[in-house]
Amino acid sequence: MDHDGAIDDFLAMTLLMKMPNIEHLGVVVTPADCYIKSAVSVTRKILDLMGKNQIPVAESTARGVNPFPSSFRKDSLIIDNFPLLNEQEEIKTPLAREIGQEFTIKVLQEATDPVTLLVTGPLTTLATALDIAPEIENKIKEIVWMGGALNVSGNVSKEHAPEHDGSAEWNVYWDPFAAYRIWQSRIPVILCPLDVTNNVPLTPEFIRQLAKQRHYPLSDLAGLCYSLAIPQHYYCWDLVATVYLDCPEFYEIREEETTIITTGLSQGQSKIELGARKIKVMEKMDTEKFYDYLLTQWKS
Repeated sequence: MDHDGAIDDFLAMTLLMKMPNIEHLGVVVTPADCYIKSAVSVTRKILDLMGKNQIPVAESTARGVNPFPSSFRKDSLIIDNFPLLNEQEEIKTPLAREIGQEFTIKVLQEATDPVTLLVTGPLTTLATALDIAPEIENKIKEIVWMGGALNVSGNVSKEHAPEHDGSAEWNVYWDPFAAYRIWQSRIPVILCPLDVTNNVPLTPEFIRQLAKQRHYPLSDLAGLCYSLAIPQHYYCWDLVATVYLDCPEFYEIREEETTIITTGLSQGQSKIELGARKIKVMEKMDTEKFYDYLLTQWKS
């Protein structure tokens, strides 16, 4: 998994770690929607909480071109101080000696079978790794990526990007050149765009259901995290991408020809374009089963 340290990234990781049929090779944290030191710390503390402290965590040094607002990134600082995550005297989950892009190369080079990459932040760390070691492309089975907006508006607003037309989604906008780099590769991409995540908002009813099981540590963690998100229009972005790995039957997938815009007023737009790169796209999903899945997985 390669995530960028926001609320939904951390909670997506808890779901991933609960999937019994997946071999977890490591977690990379990309310094996008977070402050990197706190985001790495939270990642390791959550793995400790879940008894997954044999899984290494690597800190990426890759950088994008359009920074996330500090008001978004501060959540990682707050979560790092949750009492639930600070009951132990020290963190046991190992911090990889390699930086994130080098760790990605190492894991892929050592893998005996093709590896699926779950990316819930920008693609910058992976693009950097491919530039350093192009041969690792052949070791990647597919990328499941939360990113983009195809037939709906983006979530990059005028408030945070005054010269943008609003067509881009943040994970692409942070580094559209990285996304374009992946689009030039032969790696299969399964895209989880805003088109599908817009259908799974964080609702008052879901919060009420979650509150009923707050005596479970993961439900408590999710509730605490979501308390930071309540004032916002918040969606289950990264969780939608993650659940696909365990329950693909919840989703309808279609093939689209798409491209990435790297410059201009639409920088970071993911666009359907006839004759362009073919990818698979999550189009629809069973939202009721999705919400039930989250509640069930967090009962621990």
